[in-house]
Amino acid sequence: MNSSAFDPAAPVEFRPQYGVLAFLFPGLGHVAQGQFKRGVLISIGLIGLFFGGLLVGGIDVVDKREDRLWFLAQGMFGPLAFGVDYVHQNHFKVLDRGDAAQRIGPSIRTAVPGEVRDPAAGFFQVAPPKKAAVDPATGEVEPPPNIKSLAKVNELGTLFCAVAGMMNLIVIIDAAFPRARRRAEGA
Repeated sequence: MNSSAFDPAAPVEFRPQYGVLAFLFPGLGHVAQGQFKRGVLISIGLIGLFFGGLLVGGIDVVDKREDRLWFLAQGMFGPLAFGVDYVHQNHFKVLDRGDAAQRIGPSIRTAVPGEVRDPAAGFFQVAPPKKAAVDPATGEVEPPPNIKSLAKVNELGTLFCAVAGMMNLIVIIDAAFPRARRRAEGA
């Protein structure tokens, strides 16, 4: 008999602390319960799936402003998804200057080709010629604009990250409702 077999007659308990740990980092709830191997395998699988999606589609696949419904699923991955979105929103997008006549403030959007972020304010500016891309005062090179990944590549990356978030929801539920495990007889 397998030592990790479920006992169907065992009571199911609600342990929210393990669910919170599983939300904070995939697999951490199972590690805290003493299921180290299971927690590590969950962590490796889900982190691989999430960062595989980022590798396939780029950082733009996690975007709560432009893809809210997808981000609902991706957000279940926990603080890592929110951190990736924060970096994307604040370091890879540009700010429109706004329209003073209509009293519209600046809005965040993806840069289009030929635009870069103004390092001081974050507003967009037309990219300087290639030779002038180096700031003479600091010697730093302005990074290229954020360009959305194309078609299927973006869709696949978004889907990978969303599936990782939904699978982590299952892991959270599994960690929050642990069952007693029976020991193998004679082991």
